[in-house]
Amino acid sequence: MGRGRVELKRIENKINRQVTFSKRRNGLLKKAYELSVLCDAEVALIIFSSRGKLHEFGSVGTSKTLERYQRCCYTPQDPNVANGEAQSWYQEMSKLKVKFESLQRSQRHLLGEDLGPLSVKELQQLERQLESALSQARQRKVTLRLRLRQISFLIPI
Repeated sequence: MGRGRVELKRIENKINRQVTFSKRRNGLLKKAYELSVLCDAEVALIIFSSRGKLHEFGSVGTSKTLERYQRCCYTPQDPNVANGEAQSWYQEMSKLKVKFESLQRSQRHLLGEDLGPLSVKELQQLERQLESALSQARQRKVTLRLRLRQISFLIPI
């Protein structure tokens, strides 16, 4: 039967800390080895003790695995591709920014704000939009009142 959970905090006693480090390091190295053998995985494990001593395990060599890791994760993409992709994202962002500003301006106009720079034609178009919206709101109000009346007739008092 297991011992239960150990509270994870720094072991203050230096000797106990060193013994625990050695046991856990060996367990970790063993698990890394087992993982590499059982699953045919390429494993690299690097441990530095509190004294600065290096302990490592590599199924095919730690340096080879680290080189593979660096090629995989840290090699920049082809600069032309990366630059083109960044340019594409920048253009998309610029378009969305312009659209957002346009929508904000339209919203201000619909709220009756910032009407000064609008021409007569633009004001007439805004008036038509507002009249259309008002008409739709009135139609919706009538529909809701009719439904409410129908429901009130169906519910006995």
